[in-house]
Amino acid sequence: MAGRRITRRAAAALDQETSNGPTETKRTKKRAEIPEAKVAKEKKKVVKQKKTDPGPSSQVKDIEDTVEKKQEDKMTSRLSERALQQWENIKKMRETGDAPVDVMGCHMLADPLAEPKTDVGRFQCLLALMLSSQTRDQITAAAMHRLRDNGCNIENILAYPEAELGKMLCPVGMYKKKAQYIQKTAKILQEKYENDIPTSAKEMCDLPGVGPKMAHLLMQIAWDKTEGIGVDTHVHRIVNRLSWIKTSTPEQTRVKLEEILPRNEWAPINKLLVGFGQQQCLPVKPKCLDCLNKDICPASTAKTRKPAKAES
Repeated sequence: MAGRRITRRAAAALDQETSNGPTETKRTKKRAEIPEAKVAKEKKKVVKQKKTDPGPSSQVKDIEDTVEKKQEDKMTSRLSERALQQWENIKKMRETGDAPVDVMGCHMLADPLAEPKTDVGRFQCLLALMLSSQTRDQITAAAMHRLRDNGCNIENILAYPEAELGKMLCPVGMYKKKAQYIQKTAKILQEKYENDIPTSAKEMCDLPGVGPKMAHLLMQIAWDKTEGIGVDTHVHRIVNRLSWIKTSTPEQTRVKLEEILPRNEWAPINKLLVGFGQQQCLPVKPKCLDCLNKDICPASTAKTRKPAKAES
């Protein structure tokens, strides 16, 4: 059988033979046409095979698309129509992007000259997140500017006496405790991570003063990786007010949200809801009268509060 196969080399040889002769007999011409026909036939087979057999890379892509589609379906099935409408309304109310978190959030506080995607930039993002706990964005931003003005890198942070570092952080919430955490963390990063930060949320949670919220947000900011949802008091408060879930702690909220939201919404939900909580859905006296969700929010006070009288 192998002897009967006509290869490309044989086809070329036949073409050469026919071109060398002054005349071309019908038999010779027929012999030359056979390999060309077989080559064309083989090409058709290859094309057909590519269509029917996409190969490993295409199969992986198909699997990823299927998983993503299932995640989208999961959101639709887990969130009610009312919850989906609330979600869209919040996006509309946040289109201006002028909340404190948008302009002074931790993702904005690294030294622009250091660049967030360098070891110094990542370290500064970590410090900003550590300072942000129980602290308003304006105060966190001011403290970060003071640190940056004095050289905000691991070596300089370790060189400060703890009390002096604490004074630089004041009036950040729990600034004395955070000064301890920051120097302990800087020492670990120097000895274990070559002056950089960990590359996983799990390792970040092992650092002093770093919890799941900080770890997941830092993964997104510093490494462009989404391993989980960053849940702070704003996110926890709002999703419970809207009755998406019923939980007692931010960590419980994180777990539940990751069950009902598709992965592509894990990263943006923190800034989306934090800004909404800073401007609209306040902890005390939320601005329900001006909220697009006032008629579909279970916690809305719009029906019980009278609009303020216009000044004459």
